[in-house]
Amino acid sequence: MPSSTQDPSSTQDPSTRHEDPVADPRYSPRRWAALVVTLAAVLMDMIDATVLNVALPSLRDDLGASSAQVEWAIAGYTLAFAAAMITGGRLGDMYGRRRVYLAGLGSFVATSALAASATGPQMLIAARVLQGVAAALMVPQVLAMLQVEFPKSEHAKAMSMYGMCFALGGLGGPLLGGVLLDADLFGLGWRPIFLVNIPIGIAAFIGAVVLTRESRSEQALSADVRGTAIATAGLLALLYPLVEGRPLGWPLWILTVTAACPLLLWLFVRHERILARRGGSPLVDPALFRHRSVIGGLSVAVLFFCGTAYTLVLTVHLQTAAGYSPLRTAQSMIPFTIGVGIGSGFAPRLMPLGRTVVILGALVMAAGMALIVLCVDRYGTGIAPWQLIPGLVVAGLGMAMVAGTLLTIVLAKVPEAEAGAASALINTSIQVGVAAGVALIGTVYFGRLEGGHDGVESAVIGMGVVIGLYLLAAVLALVLPPGAVRRTPAPASRVHQGSDA
Repeated sequence: MPSSTQDPSSTQDPSTRHEDPVADPRYSPRRWAALVVTLAAVLMDMIDATVLNVALPSLRDDLGASSAQVEWAIAGYTLAFAAAMITGGRLGDMYGRRRVYLAGLGSFVATSALAASATGPQMLIAARVLQGVAAALMVPQVLAMLQVEFPKSEHAKAMSMYGMCFALGGLGGPLLGGVLLDADLFGLGWRPIFLVNIPIGIAAFIGAVVLTRESRSEQALSADVRGTAIATAGLLALLYPLVEGRPLGWPLWILTVTAACPLLLWLFVRHERILARRGGSPLVDPALFRHRSVIGGLSVAVLFFCGTAYTLVLTVHLQTAAGYSPLRTAQSMIPFTIGVGIGSGFAPRLMPLGRTVVILGALVMAAGMALIVLCVDRYGTGIAPWQLIPGLVVAGLGMAMVAGTLLTIVLAKVPEAEAGAASALINTSIQVGVAAGVALIGTVYFGRLEGGHDGVESAVIGMGVVIGLYLLAAVLALVLPPGAVRRTPAPASRVHQGSDA
């Protein structure tokens, strides 16, 4: 296979001379076909991150899972992805992006088969965590290979294809889950939602072997295993008490674990600073935390994307209380994606307004959630899909306003050399927020249900917490630097656009 060791930072800036991608040996003539093949990994990741919501009632009944185990089945995937994403990108830079991508893709297929064959909730949770790690190996390589294999003149088109996968996955995941559950293929119930990854993954693996080229960074790098371990321990100290605290009755040791979270995160930052001073390769460059835009952006990202767990409450409520089928539930969520699409048309024009757009976007999200809460409270178990449309569309507009603008603000004040690291850091924060939201809002919602409260009341309380999170995110956005920002082309975010928890 053709092989090349390439580092964009080590080559002359293409903007200083004419580029002819056809004649330039740096760019493979099969790069577009290779991009299509590798984007299958991004699409599978997004589908797997979103597909489980509509299957929760079926899965819970079949495996006899508790509410905490259901939360872990969702949050475990996202948490593993968040904890391993930066490390996955680093491994690709060190050992070859094509090699690590293929390893991640092969592992993703294997862990999908493991999830589909789960005989109990513990096995499913373990498989989902391993799936998240596999996704963290393959997904970062796609963007890295895109940056290396395409000339600057083609980056915009390639990035638009990359970003399209997030929209397709966010919409297609729940719909695919609904179709497969309604079809009940071979009497397998929920299991085909994972089995579908196997033929797609095998085809993508063969295509990647044939079409992709190898590339790696020429800089001397290390994996920073200790930093990864400390960061993962800190994230677990945050999420484990949120999920397990209520079922266990909040014993003292659970509260001790919670208290250990800020200490572990402080140890992580301290370790990264020491490693940087010694000339090592820290997982996260400590210099990034000197920028107000980074600190504010990460904080807002965690809090704002906690709110996307509203889908956990709404999809379970529609199936268990309102009697919707999985497919009807998935179809009922489509207006949110439509709202994101509409918002994406005007949101880029608002980006120069900076933090004002983030504040307004968070408030718009809160307003959309409030409309949904009013519908759930008023119509109860007789709620119709059309009654959810206004709230979901408004929420989609808010998501479109915040997602891209937040990343732009973070990168606006960061030196160009640190843009990739800052982008990876905020994407990690988004995944942490998604996982924390599942833990927090799931605990409130299932706690009410299992405490004997009415399903409608439980949904209203759970969604009320979501509204509070978005209002807090709007207030916290004041930490972001004021003033106009320039629109900076940046690596696309793996943003959960509300289609998943």
